[in-house]
Amino acid sequence: MQRRRFLTALGAGAAGIAAAPFVSTAHAAETIHWKMVTSWPKNFPALGTGANEFAELIGTLSGGRLQVKVYGAGEMVPAMEVFDAVSSGTAQMGHSASYYWKGKIPAAQFFTAVPFGMNTTETNAWLYYGDGMALWDEIYARHNLKPLAVGNTGTQMAGWFNKEVKSLADMKGLKIRLPGLAGEVMNRIGASTLTLPGSEIFTAMETGVIDAADWVGPYNDLAFGLHQVAKYYYSPAWNEPSAILEGTVNMEAWQALPEDLQQVVIQAAKIANHAMVDEFALRNATALTSLVEEHGVQLREFPEDVYTALYEASNEVLDEFVAKDADAKRVYDSYRAFQQRVAPWTRTGERAYLDGRARVLSEDATS
Repeated sequence: MQRRRFLTALGAGAAGIAAAPFVSTAHAAETIHWKMVTSWPKNFPALGTGANEFAELIGTLSGGRLQVKVYGAGEMVPAMEVFDAVSSGTAQMGHSASYYWKGKIPAAQFFTAVPFGMNTTETNAWLYYGDGMALWDEIYARHNLKPLAVGNTGTQMAGWFNKEVKSLADMKGLKIRLPGLAGEVMNRIGASTLTLPGSEIFTAMETGVIDAADWVGPYNDLAFGLHQVAKYYYSPAWNEPSAILEGTVNMEAWQALPEDLQQVVIQAAKIANHAMVDEFALRNATALTSLVEEHGVQLREFPEDVYTALYEASNEVLDEFVAKDADAKRVYDSYRAFQQRVAPWTRTGERAYLDGRARVLSEDATS
């Protein structure tokens, strides 16, 4: 019921602001039916439900002319086969994360997260007001796909560890679930990483296949019960300071849509993208309190030598990575140039305010 109210309000707002020029009141002779495959367990909080809400929003804004049925991971295709399923036309749409496809498109990793990269506001600015979206479109078109940003987790946590990390030496030989560029960085400082679907993390931690795991943040991590298999919860999120959720559309299906329905999908994606950021801001705060106060989770920050090593290794990995792939270099150059452009305002505005607020709140709490 709460989700219906959210979608009704969201649809009304979108119809009145962004999508009004694109929503047709005419009845089409035939309703278009699409399938959306995802990398998330069915109805999984925020990620899975975000896919559901995106699909429902498309139906609402299209006046029912475009209907999208959502399939959770494994219902139609395995979690890590979303890209191929949509590219081939097995499904018309996908909902996943682009860094899962690094073996197919190395540059795709930049469209999820970059170690020590931009925050969510900066990332969205790069996509919508820089050339991030244009580069993404160009690269994915070669694979018969139209990409979309359909969500963002915001700042993530650095992960769960079954032992406390007191120095860089504690990272040597550590087995950790960590995908994308960050996984390569962690390997560089002596850990051993692998990519697993979210649904397999708990069992892998419980059975000792891995010693540590990155997933998302408090809300999703609590839902998976990761606090039951590890008690040390680390920050800051050097690995995923912002993490885009990827929507994909099969290019033939996309080109077959009339222009107004293409715009419906684009506007629905933008609404879904921002809505997920807002939801995570609340859900993560609530879940973090529960993890600490009810479940005894111990929050930790990486020691300085670990954080420094991760930063230095990130620079090495990124430099070597882009030297091997022309598309990766173009995307990375665009990403870094934009980060440098917006960083002064982030420091002067957001960071200065947050630092000042923390000082005042700290003084107020002790008075």
